[in-house]
Amino acid sequence: MTRRRWIADEVSGNRAALTGTHADHLVRVLRAHVGQEFDIVANGLVRHGRIVSITDGRVDFELAEEISAQPSIATLTLLLAVFKFDRMEWAIEKCTELGVTRVVPVITRRTVSHLAAAAVKRAERWRRIALQASEQSRRATPPDISAPQKLRDALAIPAAVKVVLSESEQQIRLSDAFSGSNASNVLLAVGPEGGWASDELQLFEDAGWISASLGSTVLRSETAAIAATAIALAELNR
Repeated sequence: MTRRRWIADEVSGNRAALTGTHADHLVRVLRAHVGQEFDIVANGLVRHGRIVSITDGRVDFELAEEISAQPSIATLTLLLAVFKFDRMEWAIEKCTELGVTRVVPVITRRTVSHLAAAAVKRAERWRRIALQASEQSRRATPPDISAPQKLRDALAIPAAVKVVLSESEQQIRLSDAFSGSNASNVLLAVGPEGGWASDELQLFEDAGWISASLGSTVLRSETAAIAATAIALAELNR
């Protein structure tokens, strides 16, 4: 039976702990008890762990041998335009499960003003969602969820290959943009509801980004993000 995996909030030598709501979920929802065994991610290493104590808002583990984890070949940073929060949360959760390395929320011309204003405070919730999705999908580390950035600033993030999804692209499919690439550091940009504005696409072009398409159908932003992440990582990790 596959053991559930948790990412420790505190680590000290051969001891680790979950704290706060993280611990409460394990105790109250999953009915954890002293002596129960789990996989624990401690300082980036996956180790065998056994619960040694449970107190209010805290679960302590004794750590044993390291468990080998298969690393991803490529790192994928997703520039994700800020859109309706419920759908954006869905995208972050699923892209985390697929293996995205970093998510950078981006304020675009078509990002609704009240969402742009609330995005900074929302980032902490996005990090919690990514942490939970990482544990569920047995990742060794959660993706980094950056503070929201303006598009012009996000374009300067370094990467070996940079690809922007564009509905106006007619020639290059996303799978073709990554096919045969041995790049280990990749940027992928997914636009907001309504797509990128024409001047934004020009910014991408001027910055040397590759424009690519997911096909002839028009997808919601969260669908495009999930599909694009799956395609990119499948091509890069061949």
